[in-house]
Amino acid sequence: MDDLQHFELPDHTLDELPANEWEDIEIELLIEGLFRAYGYDFRHYLRSSLRRRIRNRMCMDGVPTVTGLLNKVLHEPDYVQKLTNDFSIKVTEMYRDPSFFRAFRERVVPLLGKLPEIRIWHAGCSTGEEVYSMAILLQEEGLLGKARIYATDMSERAIEQAKEGKFPLKRMQAFTKNYLQAGGTKEFSAYYTTDRDYAIFDRSLAQHMMFAQHNLATDSTFNEFHVILCRNVMIYFNPELQDRVHRLFHDSLTESGILGLGSMEYLIAPWKQHYEELADGERLFVKKD
Repeated sequence: MDDLQHFELPDHTLDELPANEWEDIEIELLIEGLFRAYGYDFRHYLRSSLRRRIRNRMCMDGVPTVTGLLNKVLHEPDYVQKLTNDFSIKVTEMYRDPSFFRAFRERVVPLLGKLPEIRIWHAGCSTGEEVYSMAILLQEEGLLGKARIYATDMSERAIEQAKEGKFPLKRMQAFTKNYLQAGGTKEFSAYYTTDRDYAIFDRSLAQHMMFAQHNLATDSTFNEFHVILCRNVMIYFNPELQDRVHRLFHDSLTESGILGLGSMEYLIAPWKQHYEELADGERLFVKKD
């Protein structure tokens, strides 16, 4: 009782917290609940990005509070996949940033051509557009036959979509433009057939791909790679998680391996000292021996 008598509330009591600070507390509880109950670790994702996705899910499902989402997560296991799929980043397109793929064709392909086999990891591959882009590029350069492309994402739904190798037909015009700007050498339509709604890419491309779930926040390395591509994924991570992922990539690259980042990403200290820039401005780096 003596301890209770001496307990004092902080000056800034819960009743005085602004609404946005209440929401911040709820978001932290939701993220901790996902981790402790199911092992999904979003604790080091930028809160601004998560907040937008949480609010969007609340709006779509008519849930008035973040605590309401937490209640559904803890008591409706099927709801967990819906929410974690929202957290997965799905902004992608074929040959996104065409100059990156052109630089890869001009600067990286000659290096890969000297290898007896090629192992490439697309980390955070989303629904697979850039994976198929790389497969087509390697085929045109005569390298696909000795290549194995490992494509991973934290979202099971995204991985299942990527395995299908089909993308909305209405996006093909933009994808074709990207392909040509990236240095494509054939008719892009030669790589796919169509139905009424989708472009379905040649299954021979998928024979050189392996898709799997992998969480950059918690999972470890699973192979040694000549190339790792992780483009516009780490912009959603806080500095601590970025450091973890850079360590994972460095440990997963062969000597003189290639790291490719997104147009809005940079090597961070202390990892920048372990790489040399391979193509000016294109976020392609070679690991120092």
